[in-house]
Amino acid sequence: MTIDNRIQVVLIDDDPHLRQALSQTLDLAGLKILPLAEARGLAGQLERDWPGVVVSDIRMPGMDGLELLSELHAQDPELPVLLITGHGDVPLAVQAMRAGAYDFLEKPFASDALLDSVRRALALRRLVLDNRSLRLALSDRNELSARLVGQSAPMLRLREQIGALAATRADVLILGETGAGKEVVARALHDLSNRRNGPFVAINAGALAESVVESELFGHEPGAFTGAQKRRIGKFEFANGGTLFLDEIESMTLDVQVKLLRMLQERVVERLGGNQLIPLDIRVIAATKEDLRQAADQGRFRADLYYRLNVAPLRIPPLRERGEDALVLFQHFADEASTRHGLPPHELQPGQRALLLRHAWPGNVRELQNAAERFALGLELELDNSAPQGSASTTVEVLSGGLSEQVENFEKNLIAAELARSHSSVRSLAEALGIPRKTLHDKLRKHGLNFADSGASSHADDLD
Repeated sequence: MTIDNRIQVVLIDDDPHLRQALSQTLDLAGLKILPLAEARGLAGQLERDWPGVVVSDIRMPGMDGLELLSELHAQDPELPVLLITGHGDVPLAVQAMRAGAYDFLEKPFASDALLDSVRRALALRRLVLDNRSLRLALSDRNELSARLVGQSAPMLRLREQIGALAATRADVLILGETGAGKEVVARALHDLSNRRNGPFVAINAGALAESVVESELFGHEPGAFTGAQKRRIGKFEFANGGTLFLDEIESMTLDVQVKLLRMLQERVVERLGGNQLIPLDIRVIAATKEDLRQAADQGRFRADLYYRLNVAPLRIPPLRERGEDALVLFQHFADEASTRHGLPPHELQPGQRALLLRHAWPGNVRELQNAAERFALGLELELDNSAPQGSASTTVEVLSGGLSEQVENFEKNLIAAELARSHSSVRSLAEALGIPRKTLHDKLRKHGLNFADSGASSHADDLD
């Protein structure tokens, strides 16, 4: 049993008359109290951040007030404990103050003295808990910033949403393209929640054969199907007390979706071939790269499951929407790779930075991480632009030499990077670069770049 957080004062005294009198005093002052006749077992009923104070007599049978103080402070050294003493116990109470008691009251004492001490203790407790909450929020924010690197507006908003959702019991639907970091977000939600000490079970629904997906998720009893010789605990049951992450949920068959919906609604699971309903205490985080609403409209995904999952959606922005986060992430991954391989770190040159900023990143963070790994190993920074538009790959040269040479190389790399975006005409390319078409024509010739390689129009009349 846990003591309700609405209780402000736990009052402990083995004298029933005094306990009743003190209870009435506190109750008339508008305080919510819990009177107890003994101290034993109290510490186990108080959560560490319980927002109240404890008032206890020192001399009691079983566990006395000093033993209680020691036990409570072993759990939370900042919990205010007020001790009630008889006349002969004052030296003992002074000893208790040195051991961390908040205050002591010598019998007989006025009601106002008790109320004043309790109110000051409650104010102190509120301040302590507010500071704890602030430190925890700052710690979570720092941890999130280390996991989800970037200072763009979309990433700041995503971290804020994760911070708000992590402490709740709500199931979450993560929406994001391939390589955007859906499992990273799911793990952050788990690690910042009160389930952090429970299991985090990740399963990719798209990687499971249709013949085994139900057994993997729900488990089975011996003899449930041919080859089922032993009981198997499914992923749902294995995640009990923690978090289950279901990636590529759009890959599930409609039959499995029905069972998933039942589990989400009733929080029970039934193994294949079994009759027992097993209660579950799990949080489900699902992820998809598809538009589930559209899939539901097309009959490929159950609409009721979509609406059940879509209560708390989190959209991970693709890398192309995150501006200069690409540079920060690239350097972060490159430095990590350099350390891992025992190599000196490399700094990005201006032309390389320009290419990274203009690349579409169809593979998102996963693609960027692979590119950073190659860069750390001293290989050419080559980005494949063929995936989104069918254009050729682009290699950016490492800049060296004097200022004039670096400016020339920067200009060349900038034009090459924009050229790789497959503009429909020289006109659109010139507009993107902010220069006249004739100037662009001269620069293409100077740098040995050929607009025709992009497959777009380059008619003479387009150069006027």
